[in-house]
Order: sequence, then C-alpha cells, then structure tokens
Amino acid sequence: MSRPRTPHRRATATLTAGLLTLGALTALPAPAAQAAGSVVRVTGGQGDWQLTVDGRPYQIKGLTWGPSPADAGRYLPDLVSLGANTIRTWGTDASSRTLFDSAAAHGVKVIAGFWLQPGGGPGSGGCVDYVNDADYKGRMLDEFPRWVQEYKEHPGVLMWNVGNESVLGLQNCYGGDQLERQRNAYTSFVNDVARKIHAVDPNHPVTSTDAWVGAWPYYQRNAPDLDLYAVNAYDAVCDIKSAWERGGYTKPYIVTESGPAGEWEVPDDANGVPREPTDRAKADGYTRAWNCVTGHRGVALGATLFHYGTEYDFGGIWFNLLPAGQKRLSYYAVKRAYGGDTSRDNTPPVITSFGVEGDPGRVPAGKDLVLTVNVTDPDGDTLSHEVLANSNYIDQSSQLTPLPVTNLGGGRLRVTAPDRPGVWKLYVKTTDGKGNVGVETLSARVVPPPVDGTNLALGRPATASSYQASYGDCPCTAANAVDGNLATRWASDWSDPQWLRVDLGTRTTFRHVQLVWETSYARSYTVQTSDDGQNWTTVRTVTGGDGGVDDLDVTGTGRYVRVHGTERGTGYGYSLYEFGVFG
Repeated sequence: MSRPRTPHRRATATLTAGLLTLGALTALPAPAAQAAGSVVRVTGGQGDWQLTVDGRPYQIKGLTWGPSPADAGRYLPDLVSLGANTIRTWGTDASSRTLFDSAAAHGVKVIAGFWLQPGGGPGSGGCVDYVNDADYKGRMLDEFPRWVQEYKEHPGVLMWNVGNESVLGLQNCYGGDQLERQRNAYTSFVNDVARKIHAVDPNHPVTSTDAWVGAWPYYQRNAPDLDLYAVNAYDAVCDIKSAWERGGYTKPYIVTESGPAGEWEVPDDANGVPREPTDRAKADGYTRAWNCVTGHRGVALGATLFHYGTEYDFGGIWFNLLPAGQKRLSYYAVKRAYGGDTSRDNTPPVITSFGVEGDPGRVPAGKDLVLTVNVTDPDGDTLSHEVLANSNYIDQSSQLTPLPVTNLGGGRLRVTAPDRPGVWKLYVKTTDGKGNVGVETLSARVVPPPVDGTNLALGRPATASSYQASYGDCPCTAANAVDGNLATRWASDWSDPQWLRVDLGTRTTFRHVQLVWETSYARSYTVQTSDDGQNWTTVRTVTGGDGGVDDLDVTGTGRYVRVHGTERGTGYGYSLYEFGVFG
C-alpha cells in the first residue's frame, strides 16, 4: 500500500524553537546567584483591575518567543527596541534558565508556560483521559511545581501559564457527553495545578490559556484558583470584550496570542485553499489587535502578540515578524503599537500586487510560468526578488523551496512551475538590502502538461499487482489511474516489484506515455507492452525517477501497456493519479 493519507486540517501556527518541552528526567541545574524575584499581583476590583510588579503598574506589551534560549542575548535587545516588556513561552524546564537570565538582564519579564496534552488546539494530538488518568495528572502535579520551586525567585518570571488550547483541543479526542466530562475534568485539574503552584510560589499569578472564550465558562466553574484568564484570539480578538461582558466573569484576562487572521479564519481562494492576508493586512491585524486589547480598560491587562520568530517556512511566513531575521511591515506595526522609536527606521518594501500571467487554476507542471509583481519601497532602496514554492496543501510540508528566477523587467518574473500536480503556494520575497522584506503569496493549481492526441487508456479496463483497499482516501484501485480524475489514485502494497496495466482492447500503436505520480513514486520502472497480457516487451526503462509528472516519448505497439515498478522512491508503495497512453 502507499502511505496512508489524512484529510488536511486547518491548524493553528506550529510552534518550533519557542516551545520548551518538559524534561521529567532532566536534573535540576545548580542555583546561580541572582537578584531577588519580583512580587507580581493582580490588584483592584471588578472591571478596575491592574497588574503590578513590586507595587508598580505593569501593562503587558509582549510577544510570543520563537528563538532558542541560547540566542536570547542576540534577539532580546531588538525585542526591547520594539517597546516590548514581556515574552511568552509554552514550556518550562532546565533549559529555561538561559532564557530567564537573559530576559532579566534586558529588563524583560517571562510568562512561563507549562505544556499539557492535547495542547495546541485544532489538529493537535496527545490525548489524555483527564477523568481517569491519575498517573499522567500525578506526574504533572509533581513536575510543574518542581520548576516553579526552581525559578520562583528568578527576576525574569512574571507569571505561570498552565496549558495551551487544551479545552478546545479535547474535541480531537472525545465527543458528546464524554467531551464535556473531559473538559470539566481538565479545567478542574488546571485548578489543582494552580493551587499547588500557589503553595510553592505565592508571589506570581497563575493563568491558563485556551484558543477560544468558549473555554472560560469551564474555568469559571472549575478553576477558581486561577488569578486571571488567558486566551489566544486572532481575527476574533475584538470580540473578547463583549464575550467577557456577556459571560459575567469576575476575573481579568490577558491575550496570549494574537495578530492577523489565521489560516482557519480566512475564506478560500479560487483554488480552494485559505487566502493568506497581504503584508499590509497582516500589519493592520496587529494594530487592530492591540487597539482592542487596550480598549478593554481595567479588564484586559495586556497581550503577547504572535510571533517573534525567525522560522522561514509556511507558518513562519504567515505569522513571524522577522522570518529568516528580516523585518516585515508587521514588525514595524508592533513597534508603533508598543511605542518603540520608529523615527529613524528604514522600512520594508510594499508589494501592492502579485499574480500569475494566465490561469492560476491550470498551470502546466514543469513548464515556464510568468509571475507579475508590483512593489514600491518607501526609502527608494534597490530591490531584489526571490520566488519560493510550498506544497503544504499537497503533502502538509512546511518547507519553502526556492525557484530559479529570470527577471524579465516591468515587474515580470519567469520561473519553472513545480513538477508535481496539486495546489501549490507561491511566494514572492522582495528585500531591500537593509534587513527588511516584503512577502506576498498566491496559490496555483499545477496540472499535467497537455499532450497532443487521444488518451487511449482513458476509461479502459485496468488491473494491478495489488491495491490499497481502505484507509484515508482509498480504496485506491487500478481503475482510478485511468479515470481522468486527478483527485483519485491507484496505490500499491509497500513492496517491490509492483505493476499497473491497462487493456487498450486491441493491438494499438502509441507514441507517448504520461505518468502522474502521487507522493509515493517510482525511482526505477519500465514501460512494457504485450499482446496477450503474459509475455512483455520493454519499450522504456527509467532510473532516477523523482515523482511529479513523467512525460515519456516512446513508441510501442500492443493490446496491453503496463508500468512495472522495480524500485520505490519512498518507504511506502507506488501511487499514480493518472496513467495516460497517447496515440
């Protein structure tokens, strides 16, 4: 069988270097000499709260933290230049000391996270039975206070944050009444953790983050020991205030992730994939988010906007303020919101349009493709362009692959289209040589190149050495490879050799074969003909195959034509979307 496939799920941004994982078996580091920790309080009363640090009012102007702790000294001065005073992490362990030390040295506080399964909201795994799994809960109840004890006197700590989006994430594990029991059990467990943290450290507040305000009724009912609530909200951030007022809550809150609309919140484009906001729309999203947080005076105590990260991939382009270390319009929007000095800044190129010459819904695989881009630079800098491609909507890869570019002038860039059919994301990256970048994206549906002549195999009887009967998008029978539908496929067992043959009905001469591979492709194979389906003549041998579309000019005659795979290109089977034989 070919590799199993699961439906694409829109998920929140992937957290990479910024996620500190818990190390239950990691030895505690030796204590280092340091200044005394701060006393942090939530003070005031209903609708008139404030956060104080050592008795002084403190508004969280923060960012979620992406770089590794070892790089904190390199990046924190830049973060401080934005006007930020806080960073947020998702896990706390022995490696946190380096980050906490550097944060304190730069006058930055840390919202220190503790990770609980199933963290990360939609699309996340790691299911836990919070009703019955006493072992897991016991281990976390031991683990988290252990690190609180280690760091409670550290001057970098602002507060403790237990869990991330698990109330929502439990929907991926349970349903119906069981889901309700689990959500109540989870939030009750969060309260147990909060109570134990308070017993160890009475000087720092405890909160818990989820992905929707719909989690707050569970916390209100089951977690009275939390000092404040926390929520991740992107396009819906401005709805939090009314939800808080309608819910009759008696605790303030912070926004622990926010920014532009996420992949799960935007409409699909003409190719059926989420339409990524433009650079300008993303910058406006950060400004809007901060205005809505500060607009809920006396209740919203600040925010850590998402994301101070340098990751340069699908999620990094969507959300990071400085992918690959280059600053975007969003970076400067946050700087203005937080009161950083922008008077001497050189700012990024502004891309006003990005398109495809021709039909973006039918881009021939492996052929020349001309892209159009209009861009200006506020500072008149010399600009350079790069084009990249991403296959996330085909195989869930986050990687960006550079495409060779020929600048035709007049805002026209020629590239070679990806070879594999499906909907690709294309990115144009424009840099100014001064550390700034503009990035825009679009989708293009890559299709097999047209072939002159008649597809003799279309709709003809087909058989195979094996096929995948179930799982994912299967059954993946031999007939799927000759039905003219790029949404269906044949998939073989996970072994060599395997074959797929088509019966042309009569002895026929053909001159071209087109193979449209799924991710599971053949590295080595032959194209063969036969008059009786038993004795075969090889008319083409292929080695070093790399998948995508194989267009083979080959002359053969026979009633039967087959592709005979002898070496798989992956650890899975062979899989073809289409097997075309042209006369």
